[in-house]
Amino acid sequence: MRIFVTGSSSHLAQALLPMLCADNAVDTVFGMDLHASAFRHYKFSALQADLRQVSPQSLLPQYDALIHLAWVVLRGKMSLQGMREINVGASQHWLATAAELGLSRIIHLSSASVYGQGEHLDENAPFTPIRHFNYAEHKAELERWLIQHYPHVVRFRPHIILGEHAQPLLHRILNLPIYPKLPGPQPLLQCVHEDDVARAIIQALKMPAQGPYNLAAPDSFNLRAAITLNRPHAIGIPPALVKAGLKLLWSTTGFGGEPGWFDGVGHSLTLNCRKAEGELGWQAQVSAAQMLGVQ
Repeated sequence: MRIFVTGSSSHLAQALLPMLCADNAVDTVFGMDLHASAFRHYKFSALQADLRQVSPQSLLPQYDALIHLAWVVLRGKMSLQGMREINVGASQHWLATAAELGLSRIIHLSSASVYGQGEHLDENAPFTPIRHFNYAEHKAELERWLIQHYPHVVRFRPHIILGEHAQPLLHRILNLPIYPKLPGPQPLLQCVHEDDVARAIIQALKMPAQGPYNLAAPDSFNLRAAITLNRPHAIGIPPALVKAGLKLLWSTTGFGGEPGWFDGVGHSLTLNCRKAEGELGWQAQVSAAQMLGVQ
């Protein structure tokens, strides 16, 4: 199997690429990313390029599968237009080209953030992404487009991805000396280990998968408990004050992403993952308790 991976220098790709190259069913892996890849393997080669400036028609015909990981999560000082060009426009172009070329498997990494909030949600739950959380809004927009035009494309919706290569901002949040002081009961969240997400992707390459799949470890947690586990003396801060601080930090330094994502902290979001278990034989091998206990 010959596999093309966009976003090959992303956090998740650092967990996925070694697994792909170790698989006997995989002959070659070609990666493309705006940033140079540090990964080295005899099966792997890469192109450093902007997704918007390369023609997928010139590269994809020689591959059997496309794994689309390229995405802007935290735009920093990037314009919102530039972020949307990558997350929606260029992504549509690459996914549509792969479908029209008839690649045997097309996999897009979406996100549980498309749901916004809810408990025990299955893949048929409506999309209500948190307003002004552009990452989630773009994920939902692209998924709606895929559902309309290419519903067979595999769409993974992982919850918060943790692990050795996880987004550094997530680790910083979990190690803060403060937490948002929310009224009880505390909203529930889930997470999933990067290796478990990578395993789901590999399963989808080999099985007759199609459409959306939720991915999460079965146990849930609340943000206050997760932070105080590592910082027992952390102090509760009013959410409005936390959001104001995040907004000031982002507007002055470009650090992280727009503070719109923080509005999701006040709502539970938990997933039903039975579809992935039944169709892919997938189960999370790392629990939330294990992930959060090593922050």
